[in-house]
Amino acid sequence: MTRRAALHRVPMAHPGDVSAVEALIDGGLDPSAIVAILGKTEGNGCVNDFTRAYAVAELGTMLAARLRTTREAVLERVAMVMSGGTEGGLSPHFLVLSVAETEEAPTGALAIGAAFTPAFRPEEIGRMAQVEATAAAVRQAMREAGLSRPEEVHFVQVKCPLLTTARVAEAASRGREVATADTYESMGLSRGASALGVALALEEVPRTALSDAAIGRDLSLWSRRASASAGVELTRNEVIVFGMGSGWAGDLAIAHDVMRDGIDLPAVQRALAGAGLDTGGGQLDPQAAERVVALLVKAEPSSSGEIRGRRHIMADDSDINATRHARALVGGVVAAAVGRTDLFVSGGAEHQGPDGGGPVAVIARRG
Repeated sequence: MTRRAALHRVPMAHPGDVSAVEALIDGGLDPSAIVAILGKTEGNGCVNDFTRAYAVAELGTMLAARLRTTREAVLERVAMVMSGGTEGGLSPHFLVLSVAETEEAPTGALAIGAAFTPAFRPEEIGRMAQVEATAAAVRQAMREAGLSRPEEVHFVQVKCPLLTTARVAEAASRGREVATADTYESMGLSRGASALGVALALEEVPRTALSDAAIGRDLSLWSRRASASAGVELTRNEVIVFGMGSGWAGDLAIAHDVMRDGIDLPAVQRALAGAGLDTGGGQLDPQAAERVVALLVKAEPSSSGEIRGRRHIMADDSDINATRHARALVGGVVAAAVGRTDLFVSGGAEHQGPDGGGPVAVIARRG
């Protein structure tokens, strides 16, 4: 069986605006072929960012009507990864991922697989239970995509839960202690555990190096291909694996690299070149920029408080959260490289790339 992956990037006027996704379906996209939808919404990206849940609810309702099923059935099957925060010049948008069988000969192309963990109990979030479950889901998604070797995987996008005051209280009512009672801190621990699960599945980090104590603390442990976004709208991890599969057809290719810090433009250019795009050392020309279907990257303030020896104040600003600063900074760098602003820049890169940096992946149409 030969499969072909398709990825459509469409704008949104607000987090509940799914009209552009509907237009794709009206234009011929089979809604039953949709396996995942990623979105950048214009909220604050923090615990109380309900733009993510709003977008998921509207997408689920619309797809349920198109598929003549329930919203719950849609959300059980389709991975919904909403990442809040479009600071700076970033443009809110959806990425619609679909997979269909084709009679085309396999050429080696973008491969996509999705999988889900069971729902987590509050006391499991940010701990080894989440690491192990995420690793199992990554392996399952790889099998779904027909990717047998870790080196065939270029990017793993995870949506993970966080702790709320109510979830902390529920655990306490059962005599269970959670990893942290700080709801914002729980976002980082959940992202970190998810990223280490990816690293474990892709053989980037040995199992013997992992423990509850290492999550969010031992920053020497990280994945080159993990991207995790936490939200209040779910209790399980939703995992999407992107790779290059020999049994897949189509004109889409993916490549990745790792930014060592928030201004590592050469890493972005290497990822673009790996996907077949010539930057010429500068910004893509408009024709090449149109071939970029998606750019996904993680952004994180360095814990040292410096970038290449110079002080930054991202973690010291009491008015604007540090991850919001980081998204704006990295968003500006990658937008300058690509020549467009509808880019999936996600904040909070615990164990996702080196401290202060993060993985970057480019999906592009081959010339």
